[in-house]
Amino acid sequence: MTSSSALPEWTSRDFFHSRQLFLIYEQTPRHSPFMVIANDENGRGVACLLAVVRARGTWIPPFIYWHCRIYGEGDYDEGLEKSEKEEIFGLMIRAITQKLRLRVFYIELSNLSSKMFGYRELRSMGYFPVSWMSIHNSLHSKPAEERIGDKLKKKLHNAIKRGVRTEEATSDADVDRFIKLLHNHNLLKPKRYIPANKFFHLIKNSDDCHLLLTKYNSKSIGCAALIYSNGNAYLWYSAFLRKTYMKLHPDDITLWNAIKKAQDDRCAHIVFLDVGLPFRRNSLREFILRFGGKPVSTYRWFFFTNPWLNNLLKWLYRG
Repeated sequence: MTSSSALPEWTSRDFFHSRQLFLIYEQTPRHSPFMVIANDENGRGVACLLAVVRARGTWIPPFIYWHCRIYGEGDYDEGLEKSEKEEIFGLMIRAITQKLRLRVFYIELSNLSSKMFGYRELRSMGYFPVSWMSIHNSLHSKPAEERIGDKLKKKLHNAIKRGVRTEEATSDADVDRFIKLLHNHNLLKPKRYIPANKFFHLIKNSDDCHLLLTKYNSKSIGCAALIYSNGNAYLWYSAFLRKTYMKLHPDDITLWNAIKKAQDDRCAHIVFLDVGLPFRRNSLREFILRFGGKPVSTYRWFFFTNPWLNNLLKWLYRG
């Protein structure tokens, strides 16, 4: 389904596959949402999966292309077994693939609940997996303060003592500062996709999204977008002026306050959505792990609609 007016009533526990996010994507420039609903023999909805097609620019021809992004395997009726979920997942992904294969350059699927979820179904459709890193912090077993070292505690204490604070961006002006910082931080990182400005103004109004802004003397020096879904928190976007304000540690204080907010709001875990490839040396991974997180090896799945290119990449990532 490509229009919110055609969506049936479906209360999703998963923000990334919700009617709410569909409506946000629908109003965001250069975004086109696609929702798949799986019904049982009685016509009752038992699962849904949300995909979004986004326009991306490049410095080389064709200068603009479309790609599809899917976060997680979708939302399912609580009574379904794992095998049933995987079967339905395969049907929904197949429907998305057939719908979009003539429209997008590639489809990207990440953040599945387990590494091997849907492996057989995705392989049978020509998708190939790329090893990826995931990190999550447990927030329910013991306080976050007990998971960090004394050196980090000292950095946080000194930053707070000097007047650095993190607060929620609730005004349009604060959201504009959030967006500006995010764009400047990612200016030389073309692989990082930043949605149109309207997207952040829309999610600001959601109870499941919290835009955090770290300030020092009215200057914005860090930001993070925190999403609540299924009892967990997800760090979706973040940026820091770590070199300009090195002594204030904007990256440490922003990430720490995001973790603390998630803990205060009784989230079970905080998950970092884009840690990157599992290189032996990964500065972002090492930075996040200082806060007591657990690294997990996972897969990110890709399907390129050009058969020759897809087969070549399947061969390159065959290991």
